[in-house]
Amino acid sequence: MAVSEPFKTYICELLSGLGEVTTRHMFGGAGIYCDGVMFALIADEVLYLKVDEALKADLLVFGCGPFMVDFGKGDGPRPMNGYWSMPPNALDDPDEACQWGHRALDFALQVQRQKKPKKKKKKR
Repeated sequence: MAVSEPFKTYICELLSGLGEVTTRHMFGGAGIYCDGVMFALIADEVLYLKVDEALKADLLVFGCGPFMVDFGKGDGPRPMNGYWSMPPNALDDPDEACQWGHRALDFALQVQRQKKPKKKKKKR
């Protein structure tokens, strides 16, 4: 799941139309954040977007597929359907990339709003 620094930098610049895009190291890959919200990830030099069913269906039309994870149990890689690859043509077009990225970010924000707030620990 390696990812190079130049590729991370390129993706941040490509998606900069969304806002402040940053990366964080994650299991050999990188999480992609916009204004602190994770909406994508990079693994093996491939950009994967956080998807809902509608975005997944639209990406399928472009031949995109799910992020595959090998848990090392001998059964090979399995799909992690929460993230799907971005269409290859969008990686060369900042406007198109931001359109796809915006949909993933909107979904990530929706998921974040639906999560219950964590209870604060009481100080002893």
